Amino acid sequence: MRLNEITYSNAAPVDGYGPGFFRIGGELHQGAVVTGPTGTKPWDGYEDSAPLLGLTGHIDVLFFGTGKDLVHIPAQLRSSLEEAGIGVEIMNSPAACRTYNVLLSEGRRIALALIPV
Repeated sequence: MRLNEITYSNAAPVDGYGPGFFRIGGELHQGAVVTGPTGTKPWDGYEDSAPLLGLTGHIDVLFFGTGKDLVHIPAQLRSSLEEAGIGVEIMNSPAACRTYNVLLSEGRRIALALIPV
């Protein structure tokens, strides 16, 4: 089997996660975060839409990792993002991390909003 090294040019990948934390691009982040082409920042959750809307023009799709279980995000938040031209995909945090890394390696214009498991 031949293994190829993956190069991430747009943003840092999610290296790992656990109870209350994420490791992104080799750096440990406690609590909820937003990561993508503009870097990784703390996030105050669904009521904190400013960092998400700040991604307008930089991304096509925002993945939400909703923690251990899949839950719906507030309808108003989803509407605001879609009106700004940002597609929304919701899944639990482990699936969101995996999906983000795969699409990031393909050079897609994506970002990730994560609630810890």
